[in-house]
Amino acid sequence: MAKITAAEVNKLRKTTGAGMMDCKNALVEADGDFEKAIEILRKKGQKVAAKRADRDSSEGAAIAKVSNDNSNGIIISLNCETDFVAKNETFVTLANDLADLALGFSSKDDFLAASFNGMSVAEKLTEQTGVIGEKIEIGSFEKLEAPFVGSYIHAGNKIATLVGLSAAVDGAPEAAKDVAMQAAAMNPVALNEEGVDQSIIDKEIEIAKDQLRQEGKPEAMLENIAKGKLKRFFKDNTLVNQTFIKDNKQSVAQYVKSVDSNLEVTGFQRVALG
Repeated sequence: MAKITAAEVNKLRKTTGAGMMDCKNALVEADGDFEKAIEILRKKGQKVAAKRADRDSSEGAAIAKVSNDNSNGIIISLNCETDFVAKNETFVTLANDLADLALGFSSKDDFLAASFNGMSVAEKLTEQTGVIGEKIEIGSFEKLEAPFVGSYIHAGNKIATLVGLSAAVDGAPEAAKDVAMQAAAMNPVALNEEGVDQSIIDKEIEIAKDQLRQEGKPEAMLENIAKGKLKRFFKDNTLVNQTFIKDNKQSVAQYVKSVDSNLEVTGFQRVALG
């Protein structure tokens, strides 16, 4: 039997993220063969993953990253089962490393197949399921491209947002971050009126009509009054029309125009966990 040194155990631990005893046992089982020990740990992860496949993984870390030239951004969520794991420093580091890698991919499937520390991302998730003992998976994978993209991650990695601006003007970094914070805090349903799904509009009109009927308003008046209420819905729930949280005397669109008269918000992405 090969003698297993502490240095070898530590090397395997750094490579896989597995616990010290798991690494030592894997090396003993592999008779000191490092690559075989990695394979043993991966198989262990597959067994655990199979057992926990039907578990809910609604906790985790939502991470936003932006390219060096600010032309595109990504939000991924690394999901797990408990808040205890989600707050673990090693877990958050893994989420950040995966988000860095995800910047270079346009689809979730391509990202999961990408190489990460000698294995695919999908294999790494399986391995970590075995190491941590919880279901670990990529939940959200949201991309955004624009002339200038900014990001914001709310404390605790529970909410991450991206915002696209129409130009990389002076003041764009601060403006993009401010609007990204707005999106995180106010959870808009769309960028503007045109982006609101028709099913949501229909639902809001029906809710308004029901309320008006209960107030005793004549049926013939309901449609016009409901449409008036819909304008209020757009103001409260579309990003560019919302009241800017840092200055309630202007809308988000007006704030962006104050930075540069030609500047507009072109899009956003928001991911929330928990």
